[in-house]
Amino acid sequence: GAKKSPFYRIVVADSRFPRDGRFIEEIGTYNPASPPLDQDRHRACPAWIKSGAQPTDTVRALLKKVEVL
Repeated sequence: GAKKSPFYRIVVADSRFPRDGRFIEEIGTYNPASPPLDQDRHRACPAWIKSGAQPTDTVRALLKKVEVL
């Protein structure tokens, strides 16, 4: 995001790729200045987690906030 205006993309990425490199799928976005995450868009998260994906601590907290996990 712009300076002092954070904006984050939540993606599914393979651990063998660089942190800012290629990713498999963009699941959603997070903008702390706006309302919480859109629940409809994050319905794919449980499917990825059942497939063995491991969310980071930050993403896990965000998903719990919108009651997806």
